[in-house]
Amino acid sequence: MHTQTRATLFGLAAVLLWSTVATAFKLSLRHLDYAQLLLYANLTSLLVLAAILSVQGKWPQVFAGSAADYRRSLGLGVLNPFLYYLVLFKAYDLLPAQIAQPINYTWALTLALLSIPLLKQRISARDLLAGVICYAGVVVISTRGDVLGFRLADPLGVGLALGSTVIWALYWIYNTRDSRDPVVGLFLSFAFGLPFVTVYCATFSQIILPTGPALLGAVYVGTVEMGITFVLWLNALKLSSNTAKVGNLIFISPFLSLVFIHFLLDETILPATFIGLVLIVGGLVYQQLKPIVR
Repeated sequence: MHTQTRATLFGLAAVLLWSTVATAFKLSLRHLDYAQLLLYANLTSLLVLAAILSVQGKWPQVFAGSAADYRRSLGLGVLNPFLYYLVLFKAYDLLPAQIAQPINYTWALTLALLSIPLLKQRISARDLLAGVICYAGVVVISTRGDVLGFRLADPLGVGLALGSTVIWALYWIYNTRDSRDPVVGLFLSFAFGLPFVTVYCATFSQIILPTGPALLGAVYVGTVEMGITFVLWLNALKLSSNTAKVGNLIFISPFLSLVFIHFLLDETILPATFIGLVLIVGGLVYQQLKPIVR
């Protein structure tokens, strides 16, 4: 099989799996609260990543880091999984999936905006216009089309969904300074984040032994959202002769996600959701376009 074909297949597999997670979040939150879901998904992801490290023979790298490396993993673990997924899962608990998912998708724009003060990157007119387009889409979605009335579906939920994009963007900005293997780094972040997740769950919720749908949901989220999809995407980018060919596949995900949300969650997809999503994705695509050289 041609290398680029393999890259595309890995990328499509990742996109397909990512498209299911919004639905999986909502289904799981019917049986677990947001803290419990994070705890058991975090445990599952560690087992999945440990198995991947075993297959790849990378366990020695886990223990070969410096004190600075482990301090970095501790800080990254606080951001992701601890803070990011607590905020994200709570947003999904408060909002319909068709609202939470597109808003969270604006993290790529948040990343670009935060790179200006944190990485000293310059902002362009293209970035500013892309931001206006994307956040116009957020307004359309979060107000369910009632833009002039500006009545948000759930102000706290919308705020949390937007806040999750900041945390996720901060995680990736600080992660750029980590030269370790990505899977090793992710495993250590999740390992260092687990104690914080456990203490939070024990303090503000309760630690139970999930069974049935609750266990299945947590295992699915931990395996797909926090585990194998990340590795599939890394392999797709690594194998591709042109990362843009694979990277652009990600724009399929939010639209495909609406299909799962409609049929599995029985949510009626509002016209405002589709219009807002088109604005968000359109803004992100516009931001990535290379300026025309005259």
